[in-house]
Amino acid sequence: MRELVAIDLPASNDFVDVLKRIWDSGDAALPLDQRLPDVARRNLITQFKVSSIVGSDGSKVKFANGEPVDQDDALVIATSGSTGEPKGVVHTHTSIQVAITTTGARLDCAETDHWLACISLAHVGGLSVVLRALHFGSRLTIERRADQATIETAFNNGANMTSLVPTVLHSVDTSGFKTVLIGGAHAPANLPNNAISTYGLTETFGGVVYNGSPLAGVEVRINQDSEIQIRCNSLLRCYRNGLDPKTSDGWLLTGDLGEFHNEKLSVLGRKDDLIKTGGYKVWPITVETCLRQHDAVADVVVAGTPDEKWGEAVTAWVVLKPHTPKIRIEDLSKHARLTLPDYCAPKKLFVVDQIPRSSLGKVLMIDLSKLSNKLNAQHE
Repeated sequence: MRELVAIDLPASNDFVDVLKRIWDSGDAALPLDQRLPDVARRNLITQFKVSSIVGSDGSKVKFANGEPVDQDDALVIATSGSTGEPKGVVHTHTSIQVAITTTGARLDCAETDHWLACISLAHVGGLSVVLRALHFGSRLTIERRADQATIETAFNNGANMTSLVPTVLHSVDTSGFKTVLIGGAHAPANLPNNAISTYGLTETFGGVVYNGSPLAGVEVRINQDSEIQIRCNSLLRCYRNGLDPKTSDGWLLTGDLGEFHNEKLSVLGRKDDLIKTGGYKVWPITVETCLRQHDAVADVVVAGTPDEKWGEAVTAWVVLKPHTPKIRIEDLSKHARLTLPDYCAPKKLFVVDQIPRSSLGKVLMIDLSKLSNKLNAQHE
């Protein structure tokens, strides 16, 4: 019987060796995000019906209530769960092979490359780096942090390819790299020439659209409600609970809204992100991009919050730059109105020490909501 085996190890060569052994035995793997607290990792083990786990000492511990996996199943990847309970995405060896070879063809991957894996191996962005290097026989350096010292050391040792989340890109120098893949959240404007903005989901095994253009064999369409739909051979088989989110003819409804401009896909945001305020529609990313230009703002997230007058109020959570005096909502609203319609200006403001984010850089809205309950909002 083929099992689902959890890997409870930090990013390392040992992690890769364990993954290989699991696959060689015909089993499937569930990488556990090391940033999760113990209780959250235990919940994933229970939720996804894991049969055994490999820990830091390399030994395997069995569980009584595990459920088997299908013959070609290779991985169960937990979605970020940024707005709710994570889902277990089941990928097969076939879907992974398609993803790795398709992205490798677009990137001109070769044995002479040297990949730096420095983001979580529990998610497809980081794991794809490892699998791409293994497939093409490239050199591989695995590090547990994505900071300037890590990137500089890897570059000096010959690394020329890596993948990062947007929140890291602005704080590191990757100018010497051949290629830097940016995924996991909205990419910042004015990317360096060597950076590629990728769009994809755990369900697609990572990026299937590079700089707005679908990869070979990837079909993308926009339905009448502006939702992005994808059909390709790297799609998941199903979720771990057995549900298959694909339509009968193989399309995945992503839950993201987008549009095409000059044959380039532009992602507007999640369907649930759209703010409906006073009869108008506001995309949070548009307001965030504007507010980031304010001299006092170090980080910001925008979302809609319930409001008796407006239905939803455009609400900003702001991290101030060091040594910056307190900011007033009037200052942010005035700044927004310089380039955006009046209804896009924030109506509520929370000043926070940091924006809670996942290892992929996605905002943890549940944690942000809890944080807001402890703070007093400024109202326009």
